[in-house]
Amino acid sequence: MTTIESNITKSTYSDEKIFSVISDLRNLERVKDKLPQDKVQNVTFDADSCGFDVPPLGQVSLRIIEREPNKTIKFGSDQAPIAFNLWVQLKSVGENDTRIKVTLKAEINMMIKMMVEKPIKEMLNKMAEMLASLPYDEIKPLDTIE
Repeated sequence: MTTIESNITKSTYSDEKIFSVISDLRNLERVKDKLPQDKVQNVTFDADSCGFDVPPLGQVSLRIIEREPNKTIKFGSDQAPIAFNLWVQLKSVGENDTRIKVTLKAEINMMIKMMVEKPIKEMLNKMAEMLASLPYDEIKPLDTIE
């Protein structure tokens, strides 16, 4: 099993606020324009899953398989070139100070690992940076919208 981790990023929002938004993937529909269109296309969301095209890999879809409130959201791959799990980890270090790390675990053979490890790490870093930079106070969780 290969583990690849993002750098740890810092958000100025509470772990509770971040978790309330990203634990329902429909909330991210409103910020999908922040995704690099040249790398990720045809993005779709529902409460527990998301799908997207990654040229030249093709369609990738993820499903939330576990939620630990204010700490972790774990995804499993539904459709992807390789099976993997992905975790978004939140760690509160103070009021409105949360650290975010994204971790991927996959069965990747050594030869393939040498080719994909660097681009996957870059992708995870971008995910962590994007999650840290979202304006969570502007994204009202769907379950609170009346």
